[in-house]
Amino acid sequence: MKRMWSVLLIIMMLFATTACGASKPAASEPDASSETVEEKAEDTAAEADTDTEADTRVIVDMLGREVEIPTEINSIICTGSNALRMVTYLQATDLMAGVEETDKGYEVSTKRDYAHAYYETFKDLPVIGKGGGTAYTAYPEEVLKAAPDVILSCYVQEAVEQLQNETGIPVVSIRNASANFIDEDFYAALRLTAELTGTEKRCEELLSYIDECKADLSQRSADIPEEEKPGVYTGAVTFSGAHGFAGTYANFGPFMAINAKNVADETGEKAAFEVDLEKVIVWDPDVIFLDPGNMSLVNEEYASNPDFFHSLTAVQNGEIYTMPSFNNYSTNITYCLMDAYYAGKVLYPERFEDIDMKTKGNEILDQFLGAPYFDEMEADGLYYGKLTLGE
Repeated sequence: MKRMWSVLLIIMMLFATTACGASKPAASEPDASSETVEEKAEDTAAEADTDTEADTRVIVDMLGREVEIPTEINSIICTGSNALRMVTYLQATDLMAGVEETDKGYEVSTKRDYAHAYYETFKDLPVIGKGGGTAYTAYPEEVLKAAPDVILSCYVQEAVEQLQNETGIPVVSIRNASANFIDEDFYAALRLTAELTGTEKRCEELLSYIDECKADLSQRSADIPEEEKPGVYTGAVTFSGAHGFAGTYANFGPFMAINAKNVADETGEKAAFEVDLEKVIVWDPDVIFLDPGNMSLVNEEYASNPDFFHSLTAVQNGEIYTMPSFNNYSTNITYCLMDAYYAGKVLYPERFEDIDMKTKGNEILDQFLGAPYFDEMEADGLYYGKLTLGE
């Protein structure tokens, strides 16, 4: 009997062990499907990181800002004075998704070189801002509708940051402080613009042409002794609007290019400024250049104070010539170069006797804009020739 209970007890223990084994799950193994999902998530994140790295890059703009931009740029807009000019010089207008309102009104007027040459291209593009300077004039809603990959801007830094914050679109500053074609700042800005628009080859071709012009202009007069150079004054210049006779330039690009003796350089000023007319009497320049676009102001001054003008040697000798303004929404480099060649013809006629202004002007316009419209310039009042005060 005892033996039978022992057997029964063993059987019960075995049954209990088996039952417990059946109710306890087997040692867990990694869930294959769960692991695959996790791996896929990690792979997707890694791919996203890789794509981000491949799809964007960081550049340093003209304000020294680091800006993350798409690796591939298919559309742009430009804001602020001179930004769109550089894009047109680089023949990259096919990337434009919109333009500022200020660039649309130059079908007839030639005062803004690129806006006249590309009027047909710009007229049907949507307006993305008012334009008119370097302060904030963008229409952010219209910018978002245009949806450019990158915004190229000549705004001041505060406005650049505002535009980027409001739109979420990378804004790259191509702003340069150049007033003349001779400044390295312009070269740097043009090269950055070319990098962004994929027009590096065109950029170097254009800069080479500018260098050739600079070398040509300089070598024609480089050996003339300073004491043999006539004193020259440019007046009625345009900067931040029209000015009368007292509006002048120190470090005037067209004069610097031909090594001219600019009487205003002795002031220590760096660019455009208003001079005291008494100072002009002291300088008594041999030759005077005036902006034909501002002659109405000069003639008013002449009518009210003829004695001042007749006291000047240049006026007495009839040595007054036009110097069409190259300032319109920053610098028309085309006109700046033309002005230099014309100043050379007036000041050093024997050194520049081979230069025909119409031929050279059309060459320059064609190189920069593919639009040799010199005749239209003259018809619009941007002409080269002698001036008579009071007429």
